[in-house]
Amino acid sequence: MRSRNMGHNIFFGNLPTWVTADDIRSWLESSDLVCDAVRVIRDFETQESKGYAFVEAPNDEEMQAIIRRFNRAPIDGKLLRAKAAHPKGDRDRTRGPRGRGGRRSPDRRGRGRKDSGAKRVGSFGEALQRARKRPS
Repeated sequence: MRSRNMGHNIFFGNLPTWVTADDIRSWLESSDLVCDAVRVIRDFETQESKGYAFVEAPNDEEMQAIIRRFNRAPIDGKLLRAKAAHPKGDRDRTRGPRGRGGRRSPDRRGRGRKDSGAKRVGSFGEALQRARKRPS
C-alpha cells in the first residue's frame, strides 16, 4: 500500500523545455483527467525545465488512466514517458553505468582496488571515531 506522503505520483519524462505546469494541467483537463498537483522540475540557476515533471493524481484509478493516456504520446517529435514514480531513495542503485553500483567502463575496470595500498575506511562515522581517538 502507498504511504500518505507519496500519494499517487506519476513521472512525466522526455518533455520539451517549454512545457509548464499549466500546459500539463490543460492536457489533463482536455482528456477529462484530474490531478492534485503538477511540478515541473527546473534548473536551479537558469530556471529552464530539465525535461521532466511529477503529477500527483487523487487516486490509483486516476493515476493509471493518466499513465495510459500519456505514456508514449507524441510531443514535438518525441514520445512522452509517463510511469508511476518511485518514492525518493527507493530507486534501484544498480541500474546502469550512470547510477551507483553500475558497471565500470573498460578503461576504469580494476583501477584503485586491491593494488592501491590504501586502507579503506568503512564509513564516515568510523573515520570520525578514529580521528577522535588519535592523540593531539
